[in-house]
Amino acid sequence: MHTWHWHNWEGLPYLTCNLLKPWPHGFFTQRFWPRLPHELTEALQPEALVYRLKQVHGNTVLTPQEVDHHVNISDDDLALADGLISHQPLQAVWVASADCTPVLIGDVKTGQVAALHAGWRGTAAKIVPAAINRMQAHGSNLADLRVAMGPAIAGEVYQVAVEVAAKIGSSIIPHNEPEKIIAALHDLPNSPLLSDTEPGKVRLDVRRVNALQLEQLGVSLEHIAIAPYCTFQTPEYFFSYRREQQKKVQWSGIVSLDDITQPNYH
Repeated sequence: MHTWHWHNWEGLPYLTCNLLKPWPHGFFTQRFWPRLPHELTEALQPEALVYRLKQVHGNTVLTPQEVDHHVNISDDDLALADGLISHQPLQAVWVASADCTPVLIGDVKTGQVAALHAGWRGTAAKIVPAAINRMQAHGSNLADLRVAMGPAIAGEVYQVAVEVAAKIGSSIIPHNEPEKIIAALHDLPNSPLLSDTEPGKVRLDVRRVNALQLEQLGVSLEHIAIAPYCTFQTPEYFFSYRREQQKKVQWSGIVSLDDITQPNYH
């Protein structure tokens, strides 16, 4: 089993996953609000360059180079995207989330990392496979990737319309008809769908759908970890947009390294 650990920085709690042990990383809690990544990176690796995005619920994944280029040629302070992949060591990549899934990825051979914001729209648009395709284009092999999904809203409390569930489900079920997609999702072992008492609604586990996308790509289940925390049900640690309707977030980040040459790490 994958283990998750609480750490303190300046008396405040953040979470790490043993799967990402080689990299400085953290899923930070709402108690750090309103600090931004340039401050939070101090807790992980003070020498790293810091990158974040203006998130738009899409599936665009950028490199720091592309972010810098965008900022240089436009009036925007931030590039519009929902994922970042490092292209050099000592780059801290960050995403913000409130109920959506923060996904951190590390490559144990290259040291390269990714940070992704996978809400239901990004998940339907397959942002995690999109990021992994870009990492592969930069020399990553699937077997070397380690993926940790941080605190997000859990399936048992995430009520969505059947149409939304079908849109997300079409990312793993190759049907065009919503009814067939929903039926096929229900039939999956450890299904991401739970029934709901309200007509036209279901409960959906978005992190499970992302895990299924990863499995379909060929990422081993033992290289995928899902945090045992629900943002909606853990108000003492996490903001939940669905619970509070406030535009507040928690940040998740990871720092790229030189080639990782730890013989004992697998």
